[in-house]
Amino acid sequence: MTATELVVASGLALLLDAALGDPPWLPHPVRAIGRAARALEPPLAARFGRTRLAGAVFAVAIIGGSAALAWLALGLARLVSPPFELLVATVLLYTTFAARDLDREASGVTRALRAGDLPGARRALARIVGRDTHDLDTREVVRGGVESVAESTLDGCDAPLFWALVGGAPAALAFKAASTLDSLVGHRDERYRDFGTAAARTDDALCWLPARACRVLFPLAAALTGLRAADAWRIAWRDGHKSPSPNAGIPEAAAAGALGVQLGGLNFYAGEPHPRPVLGDRTRELEVGDLPSAVRLMYAVTGLAWLAFAALRLLLD
Repeated sequence: MTATELVVASGLALLLDAALGDPPWLPHPVRAIGRAARALEPPLAARFGRTRLAGAVFAVAIIGGSAALAWLALGLARLVSPPFELLVATVLLYTTFAARDLDREASGVTRALRAGDLPGARRALARIVGRDTHDLDTREVVRGGVESVAESTLDGCDAPLFWALVGGAPAALAFKAASTLDSLVGHRDERYRDFGTAAARTDDALCWLPARACRVLFPLAAALTGLRAADAWRIAWRDGHKSPSPNAGIPEAAAAGALGVQLGGLNFYAGEPHPRPVLGDRTRELEVGDLPSAVRLMYAVTGLAWLAFAALRLLLD
C-alpha cells in the first residue's frame, strides 16, 4: 500500500475504534492470537522445555504468523480490487487500537467511585490492571486507573499507530501479537523467567521509539486539554526512566506531570508486595476527576500521534 493509503486506512481505523470499540460479538484477531498462544505453549514447552530457545520459537511463530496472515489477507483483497484492499486494511488496523475500550473501562471505575461504590470500583479496576485490587482505598483505585490509562495509551494507541504507518496492518498486528504475548508470558516468575524472555524483549523493542515519542506527545496533548504541559515535559524526562520497564515509565511520568499528581508506590500481585518508583511531584492528592482527565489526555495523544506519524510517513515516502 502507498503512504497515502496507509494514512487513510489508519485514520479510518481510529474512527471505527472511536465508534465501536471492541464489541464482544465481533471476531477479533487479538483474541485469536491469545487462543493460538495458549494452544501452542503446552506442546512446545513439553517438547523443548521452558527454555529461552523454546520461548523464542514460540514468539517467532505467533508474531510472525500474525504478520503473515495479515499480509495474506491483504494480498487476497488486492486481487479483488484496490478499494477492497483499503477496506480490509482499515478493518485489520481497527482491531489493533484500544482507545474506546480503555475509555469504557476507565469510565466504569469513575462511575462506581462517584456513586460511592468502592467495591464495584475495585472490581472494575481489576479488569484493566494486573495488581490486587480487593483492599485498595479510593486514592489507590484512582492511581491504578490513571497508571493503566497512561501505559495503555502507549501500547493500545501510540505504538500500534506507529507500526501501522511504518508497515501497515502486518506490522501493526505483529506489534499487537508481541504485546499480547508479553501480557501472557512476559513475567519474571519461575514459570516464565526464561520462556517469556523473547516475547518481553520483542515487546520492549517495538515500543521503544513510540515510548520516546510520548515525551513530546503528552506535553502537547496536555496543552490541548488544559493540563500542565510544562510539567508533563519535565516529569517525563526526569522520571520516565525510573520504571522497571524501559518504556512504560515514560507515559506514566508524563501523565503524572500533566495532572500534577504523584504516581507509583506499593502494588501487590497475588499477595506479594512489589514497590514501584514514585513518578511526579505531589502538588495535590489524586482525586476521582483525574481518571476522566487521563482519558481525555489519551484521546489527545492518540490524535496527535496519528498526525505526527502520518506526516513523517508522507514526508519520507
